[in-house]
Amino acid sequence: MKADGRLIVPLDVPTVEEARALISVLGETVSFYKVGLELFASDGMALARELKAQGKQVFIDWKLHDIGTTVQRAAAALADSGCDFLTVHGEPQVMASAVRGKGSSSLKILAVTVLTSLTDADLKEMGYAETARALVERRIHQAIAAGCSGVVASPQEAELARKLGGRDFLVVTPGVRPDWAAKNDQARAATPLEALRAGASHIVCGRPITAANDPQAAALRVAAEMAQAG
Repeated sequence: MKADGRLIVPLDVPTVEEARALISVLGETVSFYKVGLELFASDGMALARELKAQGKQVFIDWKLHDIGTTVQRAAAALADSGCDFLTVHGEPQVMASAVRGKGSSSLKILAVTVLTSLTDADLKEMGYAETARALVERRIHQAIAAGCSGVVASPQEAELARKLGGRDFLVVTPGVRPDWAAKNDQARAATPLEALRAGASHIVCGRPITAANDPQAAALRVAAEMAQAG
């Protein structure tokens, strides 16, 4: 089966060497990888460039969050890497700065709305009066106003993001867990098929694939389920 470009597999491993080994195992079953903070400290950008040289797509999930000037400069530097997606925190100044930084490059800026591990109770403890859904909705509106290409939101808010953002808006959903996999630390999860039918443009599916006895077979199983969404 050909790789489904809507499937993003996170390389959440401690070292670049382990990431390369996983990529080798997955072979042609996966065409889109996420390089997150865990690899940030071990030459993650070198790995990202390797992946691009291999014809893969790369999602830099570093959730930039700093003063506007710093975010703008970081986004400008990353825009030259040839990578495809970059995440920033969903705050108006941060989002607008990242969009300015990426300029006319093809890098897509995605705003992180609310982490999929957080519940309404967690947000209350953090000092938010809003529910997760209400906060996600506000941040989607702000992301659109800032000129972001899309958002990262849980599968439960994918339909809302699609409705507000329109047909071409990117809706990347982490917290995707097939019925046959454990939910782990994802509080607002859904299956790959549910996420796509709700409006996701891309899904991030990690441990059900990367921790499987046969990662390639697991990736193919996820892709087969995704194919049912058309």
